[in-house]
Amino acid sequence: MRESILDKDIERILCTEEDIAKAVSHIAVQIDNYYSNSDAKLVLVCILKGSVVFMGDLMKQISIPTEIDFLKIRTRNGVERMPDPIITLDVHRGDLEKCDILLVEDILDSGFTLSYLIEYFKKKGVHSVRTCTLLDKPICRDPDKKNFRADFIGYEVPDEFVVGYGLDYNEKYRCLPYVGVLKRSIYEKPDEKSKETK
Repeated sequence: MRESILDKDIERILCTEEDIAKAVSHIAVQIDNYYSNSDAKLVLVCILKGSVVFMGDLMKQISIPTEIDFLKIRTRNGVERMPDPIITLDVHRGDLEKCDILLVEDILDSGFTLSYLIEYFKKKGVHSVRTCTLLDKPICRDPDKKNFRADFIGYEVPDEFVVGYGLDYNEKYRCLPYVGVLKRSIYEKPDEKSKETK
């Protein structure tokens, strides 16, 4: 594995490149089996930006005919969750009623985004909508989403700040080929209070 200058910011690796490859292959087999007898078109919808690396690898492993599309959704204003999410890049197709939509997410934590998008696509009249995530962090699920699970899951991860393989912190670390725990010193900066002059 080629070393990156960003490796020094990683406390430990949770999922190696090999682990990820196995998970992607396993998920692809499950998707093949689930959709093999469907008369509808399978459309992978990548939830930007974090899922793009995962979906790129996943689509290469799926053996049945597959189309792709992209969606971008804003659910937070800073750290505060917005009561009404804003979709800034939508899926525009005239054949949604003939599509099996598979939402592809990098990590599932609160369950808020995927739950919202499932209902959103149902209202659009899709043939079906299912969810897929590489990483699942069930301990972070919102109380009202505690029983929510993705249909296809790679790995369950602990309540840690993870980056790599598309996941970022301030747009950095997406390029790392593994998933690792980011050192707290990177995102928990000590308060820098200006000194009073006497």
